[in-house]
Amino acid sequence: MFSTSKIEISKSALANNLNFIRDLMGPNVQFSSVIKGNAYGHHIELFAPIAEQCGVDHFSVFSADEALRVLKVSNGVSTIMIMGQIDNQEIKWAIENDIEFFIFEPDRLEATLEIAKKTGRKAKVHLEVETGMNRTGFEPTEMPRVIELLQNNPDHLAFQGLCTHYAGAESIANYYRVKKQKITFSKLQKALKLEGLHPVYNHTACSAAAMRFPTTRMDMVRIGILQYGFFPSREVMVDYMTRAETKEIPLKRLISWKSKIMDVKHVKTGEFIGYGTSFLANRDMIVATVPVGYSHGFSRSLSNQGRVLVQGARVSVIGTVNMNMMTIDVTELESVKKGDEVVLIGKQGDLEISVSSFGEFSDQLNYELLTRLPNSIPREVVD
Repeated sequence: MFSTSKIEISKSALANNLNFIRDLMGPNVQFSSVIKGNAYGHHIELFAPIAEQCGVDHFSVFSADEALRVLKVSNGVSTIMIMGQIDNQEIKWAIENDIEFFIFEPDRLEATLEIAKKTGRKAKVHLEVETGMNRTGFEPTEMPRVIELLQNNPDHLAFQGLCTHYAGAESIANYYRVKKQKITFSKLQKALKLEGLHPVYNHTACSAAAMRFPTTRMDMVRIGILQYGFFPSREVMVDYMTRAETKEIPLKRLISWKSKIMDVKHVKTGEFIGYGTSFLANRDMIVATVPVGYSHGFSRSLSNQGRVLVQGARVSVIGTVNMNMMTIDVTELESVKKGDEVVLIGKQGDLEISVSSFGEFSDQLNYELLTRLPNSIPREVVD
């Protein structure tokens, strides 16, 4: 009610994916569920509780605002770790709420130390080091000061983690770059160990690295896209299935996106459909209107290219995708009527519109498409 479409999130699919990931990673590796980007479009407030029900006890987010959202719905036991942005004025809140966070530049480290001293509580910090991504991370020249502050302030700074991020582990084209990063990280590990500094977790692996480079799993893995039922790339999927000697994809998609037909119209041969002249009816047609458009995350680039499912059949998007609606060709279907279900992503009968195929038509990555699904679309948990 009061929505033009809805998104369903499958709890059983999540449980399946988590079991697959845990079996692959082994019992001694901490699993951190990455739920940045509104849980990759699955909605943080909905996803975090069902993940906890499936045994997840560690979450990684990008920023303090996402951490706050998790904190509000969490069971109070799970660890929350901020991997990216946290303003200095938010550090006190993080420390007081036992939220862990990355530190990758001197200003944040020094501010954290001062705030921890004032609050009388330890700040749980993860040092991100630069290994070749050239994005965030302490440079080698900054490490002596970092080491000094950690050594001299054990009552205020808890060395929770040493970490980095790989520059494209999902592609073999980046193999040597990733290999070089692994070597650099190993040297930094050894250097800190010689200084008597031992993090609780050494962690570097995202989904792609954890799948392709087992030695990167270390003490903890930060898994995002895999838990939602997607391989980071086709290359990673083929690599896994070749190694496992299987033709069966082990992951299940959590997400389904559904709407319904709002109107049905007969169009005569030679008439244009929708805005402009992008689609000309070359026969008498039956077209249906669906109340979903580019403002809902259904890209305008899917005009005259996209596919949806109606009555268990795959039908074409015709004409230009509008801000709030699109038209589809239902000429070959029988008795299509207002209110019939339209599947934009997911299964209907024996057919499926996958996020991958959806993304290929709109020239978007899985990650991009999912995170662009508006928060205003209602989500609900199924099975």
